[in-house]
Amino acid sequence: MGTVLERIDSPADLRGLSHEELLTLAGEIRAEVREVVAANGGHLASNLGAVELTIALHRCFDFRTDVLVWDVGHQAYAHKLLTGRRDAFRTLRQKGGLSGFPNCGESPYDLFTTGHAGTSISSAMGLVCADELAGRRRHVVAVIGDGSLTSGIALEALNHAGALEKNLLVVLNDNRMSIGATVGALSQYLDRFRSARLYNRAKGSIRSFVSRLPGVGGAIEAGLSHIKEGIKVIVRAETLFDQLGFRSFGPVDGHRLEDLMEMLEAVRDLEGPILLHVVTQKGHGYAKAASDPARYHSAAPERVWEPEPAHVLPRPSYTSVFADALCRLSAERPEIVAITAAMEEGTGLVEFNRRFPTRFFDVGICEGHAVAFAGALSAAGQNPVAAIYSTFLQRAYDQVFHDLCLQGANVVLALDRAGIVGSDGPTHHGVYDIAYLRHLPGIRLAAPKDGAELEAMLELALANGGVWAIRFPRSRVPDVRWPATAPVALGEAEVLREGDDAALVAYGAMVVPAWEAARLLAQEGIETTVLNARFAKPLDAERLVAVASRVPLVATVEDHAVQGGFGSAVLEALTGAGVTGCRVERHGVPDCFIEHGARQELLDDLGLGPLSIAARVARTLGALNARSANDGKVLGAAR
Repeated sequence: MGTVLERIDSPADLRGLSHEELLTLAGEIRAEVREVVAANGGHLASNLGAVELTIALHRCFDFRTDVLVWDVGHQAYAHKLLTGRRDAFRTLRQKGGLSGFPNCGESPYDLFTTGHAGTSISSAMGLVCADELAGRRRHVVAVIGDGSLTSGIALEALNHAGALEKNLLVVLNDNRMSIGATVGALSQYLDRFRSARLYNRAKGSIRSFVSRLPGVGGAIEAGLSHIKEGIKVIVRAETLFDQLGFRSFGPVDGHRLEDLMEMLEAVRDLEGPILLHVVTQKGHGYAKAASDPARYHSAAPERVWEPEPAHVLPRPSYTSVFADALCRLSAERPEIVAITAAMEEGTGLVEFNRRFPTRFFDVGICEGHAVAFAGALSAAGQNPVAAIYSTFLQRAYDQVFHDLCLQGANVVLALDRAGIVGSDGPTHHGVYDIAYLRHLPGIRLAAPKDGAELEAMLELALANGGVWAIRFPRSRVPDVRWPATAPVALGEAEVLREGDDAALVAYGAMVVPAWEAARLLAQEGIETTVLNARFAKPLDAERLVAVASRVPLVATVEDHAVQGGFGSAVLEALTGAGVTGCRVERHGVPDCFIEHGARQELLDDLGLGPLSIAARVARTLGALNARSANDGKVLGAAR
């Protein structure tokens, strides 16, 4: 007969299921999510916590015509399983497979491609207003977590929605978590309602009371599901959301399907902006994830690898190198403070918080506030380090300009997850930070080739002051035996290898593949200079000009968008210096969005692996040699 899940080809198939079958379905979805995440990696705790809510939403609404907007979308695995993607679910987060987030190219049930927090209510309000203008009637539902609710854009959207008084249902999925525990006054406010369990307790009390009324109790109890708004008015005072123009209901237990569906049906056709407060548990149904939801937020695949030899220590990640260096420097300098935007664990700051709790600030999912806050800390004599993923700093661009650079602040921006990040896909690749920061006056942009250089750059930034952005990838530090390297100094590159046939000028994580490409080219008789740029701003223009003046080809290598990136900075410097005797070609991310897949797999596809870099350099030199031969010249690469 098969499982209940195997019978679900679309949300319409939920309509004929009994309550017991729906409960069975919830268990089967959890089992499928756990199995696929164990194989592929992915967001586990958030998805396990939203299973009943997802089932209830699809049972009570018809999202073929109605619209469901997920905030972030890292909790939408059950949604994918119920909306015709069950057979493809085993390809989750694999190259060419299903995205780990809502993706409008996958299904008509995903209206938006999402992955950043705070946008759902704004998007939902846009749909509501467009529907009114078009004379279209449908239900619009936005699901947002309490962590995302701290985002400035979410609060702005609540303010707007409450004032317009249009029909909108906001489901607050309250699990006390973003990636780590939710922080701030709004979280404390929700705690007071969450702990009261008012809706469920009131419903039970009223049912008990009316059932004892002689002659009328049964009739009143049968009609109880139609007076939810009356219950809410009886049992609690006006909430913050009511004061913003919403009518709010709940909290309701997000793992009791019967209660969830009853409440959704009760509020579905109410007029005006409605907020339903649903309390869920991250990791529900899996004890390990429920007890440690931060660890199981984004889980790695549970694969069995051959053990490392006992004498070989695993290489640390860039994140852990940064975190250890920050703790070491902070022990010596009490003015150093650390800031994160709901990413304490992801940015490696757990140990900093443990050792220096009064100097650690988690501001919630509020990157703009984090940066402006850092600027003011600097103005008052502190030395802030704000650890923010590259893709998320995009949301604080104006604050970097206005509250850091314009003010001449002393702030270090540690840009974790810079470059291609892998299976999280286009919303998370950090491939634009050089372009959106490089043109700001006074900012310094640095990227290390390895862990030792990251430590040195952080120390240099904190010692020199000013606004710094140090980018590093989501990977382990490389294990490369370099030739003797020069100390890190502001605006100075280092030459790792000398050659007169071409030059590879690499930035940050791309120094290793450029170094390996040069070794491959040497086997073909092409001797290549390898320049570790270290800085995108200020560039070591003097060294760049010296190298470019003696080779026919300069190839820049970066894991960043080609347009406006590091290669563009090199072109500008060489053009400004009047260098015309060599060709400059840029290796980087093309002008398109890069889908999900393993980091190295994507880098290889983008031509940023050693083999691809070497092949392209050899082809270009061959073409230049052929052209020069026609002019009666011979290039060194023609040996």
